[in-house]
Amino acid sequence: MALAYAPHKIARDHVRPSMPAFEYQEADGRSGDGTELSHPLWLGYLFWIFGFTGAHRFYYGRPLTGALWFFTFGLFMVGWIVDLFLIPAMAETASRRFPAGRYDYSIAWMLQMFLGVFGIHRFYLGKIITGVIWLCTGGLFGVGYIYDMFTLNEQIDQENWHS
Repeated sequence: MALAYAPHKIARDHVRPSMPAFEYQEADGRSGDGTELSHPLWLGYLFWIFGFTGAHRFYYGRPLTGALWFFTFGLFMVGWIVDLFLIPAMAETASRRFPAGRYDYSIAWMLQMFLGVFGIHRFYLGKIITGVIWLCTGGLFGVGYIYDMFTLNEQIDQENWHS
């Protein structure tokens, strides 16, 4: 019995083809071809205000440079200013890498950024037990909060994949 390679059978059904680089987003959070983006531009700019902490880079799935921005105060504020112009490209890349699904990336990230030490984002993702642990321990004494900053996009993607 021979197995045939059938990429349409193993591909994720919510992955869409890449879009031209010049079609970032319209004001309504959709790309130039009308598809909904998982990481809207407006939220990236909101997180950019706190960008010297790397918030926008974590949001767009760039945890290593997010940590670098955090420890260097946005690369001594120069990188933070340059990122003002790079956010559209980061939004496009993140939306291709992490497609929209049942759980909204924007909601989960807003909950993580502002209520993450209480585990509210974990309750939103259906992770009740760890949500209670985060709630009772202040995000595992801050370590869990930092862990979620590095892995939240992957956690959401995994939950979207399983739902």
